[in-house]
Amino acid sequence: MTEWTNWSGLETAHPRRVVEPADTAAIIAEVERARAERTTLKMVGTGHSFTAISAPEHTMLTPGGRRGIVAVDREAMTVTAHAGTPLSVLNSELERLGLSLHNMGDIDQQTLAGATSTGTHGSGGHAAGLAAQLAGLELVIGTGEVLRASADENPDVFAVARVGLGALGVLTTLTFQVEPLFVLEAHEQPMSWDAALEGFDQMSAESHHVDMYWFPHTDRVLLKRNDRLDVDLDEAEPLPRWRAALDDDLLSNRLFGALCAVGNAVPATVPLINRVSSRALGARTYSDVPHRVFTTERRVVFREMEYAVPRAAGLSALREARAVLDASGLRVGFPVEVRTAPADDIALSTASGRDSLYVAFHVHRDAEHREYFALMEQVMRAHDGRPHWGKVHTRTAADLAPAYPRFEEFLAVRDRLDPDRVFANPYLRRVLGE
Repeated sequence: MTEWTNWSGLETAHPRRVVEPADTAAIIAEVERARAERTTLKMVGTGHSFTAISAPEHTMLTPGGRRGIVAVDREAMTVTAHAGTPLSVLNSELERLGLSLHNMGDIDQQTLAGATSTGTHGSGGHAAGLAAQLAGLELVIGTGEVLRASADENPDVFAVARVGLGALGVLTTLTFQVEPLFVLEAHEQPMSWDAALEGFDQMSAESHHVDMYWFPHTDRVLLKRNDRLDVDLDEAEPLPRWRAALDDDLLSNRLFGALCAVGNAVPATVPLINRVSSRALGARTYSDVPHRVFTTERRVVFREMEYAVPRAAGLSALREARAVLDASGLRVGFPVEVRTAPADDIALSTASGRDSLYVAFHVHRDAEHREYFALMEQVMRAHDGRPHWGKVHTRTAADLAPAYPRFEEFLAVRDRLDPDRVFANPYLRRVLGE
């Protein structure tokens, strides 16, 4: 029996059929078959969602070799790519073309379809989410038809399908707004908790992109500010190879993984480990093309919950989360990540209609996460938080609908595009209803 497992090992499924469609016609045939048989179908990516959002029940489609850029429009500054293209591949091909996305998260292993459909985002900028950078998309809907959507073509579908949760169809191509390749400078520095939070709003206003990592059970924060430089590409100053190998390979992956193993075995050591970890990485400044500054390699497997809260309430929610964790007696060995996003106009984007602050909670793959995540979820919900669709949460349609003013708009488009629920699975039934 075939077994599908996501990256974190938290979710598994056992599809009855596995198909690698060679083209859009083959996808259409599989959708029509599933509809006729009253079964379900899911296209999977790399499994980087921590939820079962892409878990297949009956038929599992795999993207196979359908990856890469298929069209470039330099006048409109758009690039169209196969939806199964990993972000890492798109970034490399864009660099070769002298182009770049405006913003992205810190992991580049997801497929474009998976990343946009779950609301994957970076920090700051004029668009934090990948989906907010879309100019158009094409998908095979539940009736077997091919539908294209943009601001001008089927705009009602475009308004919701950019963060479609995999509930509206199988994405075949995605068209992104792009920019000329530029140089991004990163300045990373350790700070105290008080200094970081007191200066966070000002730093976020002054820099293009700001990420903050708080080490639980300490007063230490690592702050990363990314800013565009008005210089030629050949003036970039990347990290020396030895420094990248030391910081990003040895310290951030190998040593950190070993320390996590110690903390899992002896939880009482976690506060000391966190103090050591928070001081292991010193200040550094470097510059490079955007994707080599935004993204990092993550070889230590973890589990994650992330919430978006209104920007104005964000730091209060973070302070409360720390207080609750400190009072709980739990020992958490992974940093808490903090980012910001400007409001966007996508129905089920976590930043839909409001400037947002994201707080992400992590644990090592082998650590127990449920009690910690449950405590933090209570705090985030009390601050009107919205959970990341691809990360662990316990929310249901009944309590998600009030969090999204355009929830019914999404459901109405879903009823039209997938009336027989060809693309449903247990996760979607939980968060969208039957």
